[in-house]
Amino acid sequence: MALTRNAVDRFEAARPRLEAIAYRLLGSASEAEDAVQDTFLRWQAADVERIEVPEAWLTKVLTNLCLNELTSARARRETYVGQWLPEPLLAGDPMLGPADTAEQRESVSYAVLTLLGRLTPNERAVYVLRTAFDYPHREIAEILDLTEAACQQIFHRAKKHVAHGKSRTEIDEDAARRIVEEFLAAATSGQTELLVKMLTKDAVSVGDGGGKIPARATPFEGALAVAKFMRGLFKPSKAKRDLIGGTPGVWAATANGVPAVVVVLDGRVVGIMCVEVGADGIAALRNQVNPDKLERATRRWAAADHGEPLFTAF
Repeated sequence: MALTRNAVDRFEAARPRLEAIAYRLLGSASEAEDAVQDTFLRWQAADVERIEVPEAWLTKVLTNLCLNELTSARARRETYVGQWLPEPLLAGDPMLGPADTAEQRESVSYAVLTLLGRLTPNERAVYVLRTAFDYPHREIAEILDLTEAACQQIFHRAKKHVAHGKSRTEIDEDAARRIVEEFLAAATSGQTELLVKMLTKDAVSVGDGGGKIPARATPFEGALAVAKFMRGLFKPSKAKRDLIGGTPGVWAATANGVPAVVVVLDGRVVGIMCVEVGADGIAALRNQVNPDKLERATRRWAAADHGEPLFTAF
């Protein structure tokens, strides 16, 4: 069924919100784009003039498409090579969605997106719609075909799971840059003790190479283990240069609202390390090097001037 210009415009007006919801639900920008496109196809096939509240209709369709994708994704991740991490988004990416409140900013942080991956699809959907988009439980219940009481129970359970695993402290962009610069200075100094001082005692380091770039299958745990790994990671070697095809530049940036180390080679983002900062220091370093999960970041990176790198690595 051909859509009128008005119907297309109504969908396009909703697209940014739909993409932001889908990204939080799926942890993948490419999968979020696919889900929104599938939602458009269903909008195109519907009798849109009879849809009283387009926003509610579109949100329900999108959410259920994402729930189906999450169910199949769980099966795929059972065979995923190594650790699975979300796709990081650089500051300013519209898919990050609303950031007016602390809850909205936190809901898209890399730490919380990682924790959301441990929830059931329904828990994830309720948490995202309630926390990031302020949907009332009544509307969420209608979207998910649940009772309002069940929706509230699911939300409290999901919120509890997420609260137990996060240690993030909100940081502005200037502070984020300083933290990254200090971290990189310590990591490239060759002195493990400098890094240990910056890390919490129970700090962790996780890498996602997707089987395409070497990454440890299990996290490094504890300040000393993480510090030793980071010291080795930033130590130059011919093997590392051969692996990625050259000598990349290293920048301090922000991704998903947290300090980030961005590694770029010939205009291509080859790594984003999100730095989770708690009250006592750096609590987690999550390093995304799977090239499939860096394509959008590469496009965003190319769209702006980032000045000179802090240094060249490897």
